[in-house]
Amino acid sequence: MSVLRALTASVALLGCAGAMAADIPLYPTGPAEDAAFIRFINATPEALQVVAQKGQPPLKLDAAKPVSSFFPVQAKSTIKGTLTVAGKSLELGVQAKPGEFATVVVLPDPKGIRQVTVQDNSDDFNGLKASLAFFNLDASCAAAALRPAGRNADLFKGVAQGSLQRRSINPVKLSVQLVCGGTNTGPALDLGELKAGERYSVLLLPSASGPRLLAATDKLAN
Repeated sequence: MSVLRALTASVALLGCAGAMAADIPLYPTGPAEDAAFIRFINATPEALQVVAQKGQPPLKLDAAKPVSSFFPVQAKSTIKGTLTVAGKSLELGVQAKPGEFATVVVLPDPKGIRQVTVQDNSDDFNGLKASLAFFNLDASCAAAALRPAGRNADLFKGVAQGSLQRRSINPVKLSVQLVCGGTNTGPALDLGELKAGERYSVLLLPSASGPRLLAATDKLAN
């Protein structure tokens, strides 16, 4: 069973609406086979609030918890809402195909904030290995690459801004090094012990001090 089908089956077992209720009761879903998945990442220095309908409690993401879980949503429908950071708001409008994973990254902008949505369609799940993705959200990092710390062999290379690459790797303890323009950039990031059958993400994000890496485990809301 692919990881996408496995996660879709999990949604069916939990109940489409109930699967989200514990974290963010904002996004209605239809039948399990029509489900897509969406998560939010706060790449700004201030707290982010995500609201789809007035009167509902917002999803809050800050420095202590900048990454949400993946929430099941109705595929092919436009998921609408409002993203707010430090009094600056931005209208949300995202679509995802059945089985697709959409990552909405909220970034600082000279005019306030902006969003970039990256779609993950990979279906190469191997239960004996870990699945690792590298997202590039920083235009300042030329020829963005990621390699194991202390080594020269790249795990990912040439990842374009606003896109991702994903691959299966052995479930080992791993630290990764960002490479921009062929040069190691910033400190290595410790991902800990990767587990077989789990999905992970490393995100390249801009900051006031230069490109930075953020690690996340790809979890389904429950």
